[in-house]
Amino acid sequence: MRLVHTSDWHLGHTLRGEVARDYEHAAFLAWLVDTCVREAADVLLITGDVFDSATPPASAERMWFELLAAVRRARPAIDVVAIAGNHDSPARLGAASAVLRELGVHVVGGLPRLGDGALDLDRIVLPVAGGRGLVAAVPFLRPVDLVGGEGDDPLGAIYGEVIAGARARRRPDQALIVTGHLYVAGADAQYLSERRVSIGGQESAPLRLFPDDIDYVALGHIHRAQRVGRDSIRYAGAPLPLALDEAGYKNQVVAVEFAGGRIRDLRSVLVPRVIDIVRVPRRGAAPLGEVLAELGRLPQLVPGDPARPYLEIVVALERPEPKLRAAIEAALEGKRPRLVRLGVELTGDGGALGDGVVRQRLAEIDPREVFVRLWARDHAGPPGDAVVAGFDRLLAEVQGDREDLAS
Repeated sequence: MRLVHTSDWHLGHTLRGEVARDYEHAAFLAWLVDTCVREAADVLLITGDVFDSATPPASAERMWFELLAAVRRARPAIDVVAIAGNHDSPARLGAASAVLRELGVHVVGGLPRLGDGALDLDRIVLPVAGGRGLVAAVPFLRPVDLVGGEGDDPLGAIYGEVIAGARARRRPDQALIVTGHLYVAGADAQYLSERRVSIGGQESAPLRLFPDDIDYVALGHIHRAQRVGRDSIRYAGAPLPLALDEAGYKNQVVAVEFAGGRIRDLRSVLVPRVIDIVRVPRRGAAPLGEVLAELGRLPQLVPGDPARPYLEIVVALERPEPKLRAAIEAALEGKRPRLVRLGVELTGDGGALGDGVVRQRLAEIDPREVFVRLWARDHAGPPGDAVVAGFDRLLAEVQGDREDLAS
């Protein structure tokens, strides 16, 4: 049995709330279909955050359903299993589950229960690949899902009940796969791009949640692909960089091959990046003159280019530059990269205003001295004549008001 594990697509995501990612997502989903064919996948497993929000745009929902149709056309016998993540609406993601099940697509939004409150294991523990595998499809657990969890560890109680039910149904030659969308203790959250979420009062789940007799644990929520604890517990990671600081990270999916119910091969498959992230300067910050010179060397825009790189610029300023944005935009006129973030690093000493100051009574401190110290904290150069004159006018107005009040 061959399985492709992917996670955290975040369809409908916009970079910094401005730049739509539809082109990148469409390219990834087309690549994913080709990868399922190339890997001869029997199972496509998606561990949450299919969408970026509980109310995704129509374009994102269309991509989701087109992916399901495309992968079924390319691999008619493939089983698709998807769980909801914390970004997904369980009801929206699972709305078409009854129809999709007839097509070999199993979507688990919220944790399904029977009329008496017991877990509906028929909809959670799913035979796949003609019975060669058994997937315990546990979604992101919301408070409503934990109602049946007992004691001080409702998360552990839910997983314990699901895994016990899967063991009771498992044949000796079946691979047992358990899913989760959560933060597992010990995982590296460097590229989380995500808020941590609490499940049952726990911010992180212990590794003991996943006993050694589980052949593969497929995780979602953390955007950096990695193993946790043992090689068979894996985050697939997000297929796209979801923040500019992920420029150097290699996004991937996981391909797993089972033989006789046990893992024979497990490896990462790198996802091609169709839109690069460019930073000027490459590290740190640079003075405005150097930044403008580097921007001048950027390649020219080709009309209709859908893969324009994302550009982050960080300028080191010795003094305020009111026309900074205009200067940057003028330098980028006709250039291929598109500006996504313009950052500023101030070149002052960064010290607190009280550093190195002998204790004085408040009335003894010269306001001009405070102003100069504040300026030096943020700027390497001294304030200009216009700035000093403006401060003096403001100070005179304040002192005049005080004199009026005292008279």
